[in-house]
Amino acid sequence: MRAFFLFLLITACSKPDASTPEEQSACHSKVFEESRFTVCDPAGGTIELVAAGPSEQPVRRLAELEASLGPRARGVAFAMNAGMYDEGGRPIGLAIADGVQKHPINRRKGGGNFHLMPNGVFQVFNDGRSAVVASDQWTPSPAIRLATQSGPMLVIHGKLHPAFDADGTSRYVRNAVGVGADGRAIFVISDGPVSFGKLARFFRDDLKTRMRSSWTVRSARCGIRPSGEGT
Repeated sequence: MRAFFLFLLITACSKPDASTPEEQSACHSKVFEESRFTVCDPAGGTIELVAAGPSEQPVRRLAELEASLGPRARGVAFAMNAGMYDEGGRPIGLAIADGVQKHPINRRKGGGNFHLMPNGVFQVFNDGRSAVVASDQWTPSPAIRLATQSGPMLVIHGKLHPAFDADGTSRYVRNAVGVGADGRAIFVISDGPVSFGKLARFFRDDLKTRMRSSWTVRSARCGIRPSGEGT
């Protein structure tokens, strides 16, 4: 089964200084263990989840996302794939957008990265706080504004996922989200293929965030690109 992906988008790019002719990017580059990563900070922007419910048209490509947003696309700081879809473009894991559940939590066993347990849920509350929790510990709440489930978790209570090798041979362009002690989300995509182990260490040892959930996908750097899709 081919997997497609939801989109997270963060509106309100950082405003440029008067002395800066170009708009400042929400994203910057970091090198860790000889691999380059792009790190994106919402910096107080609004995080939104674009996920299709049963009666809604799925958005499966960045160009489609840009078209669906219309004039709002100009205010997007960056857009990132999040969660996983089935072949029809519907989420296969928990998806909550604007407080409305599009798909329930999925705790079934199976193959692939999604089912490499424990997987996790990234969620944003009505007060703006973010969190990542293992899917078997997730509980519904009216305070959750958005949530998206994927996997596997990268770091669990300071330890790497037990199924990861230190630097395994399964290497892809990967992206992930982590949450700092202040409840602020940090988004990352590797600039080239990396293992789960290296990505997990980058979050734990360099960014020093809490538990993380990861997706083996591609994402936009900053702004919505007119082409490209998850792999």
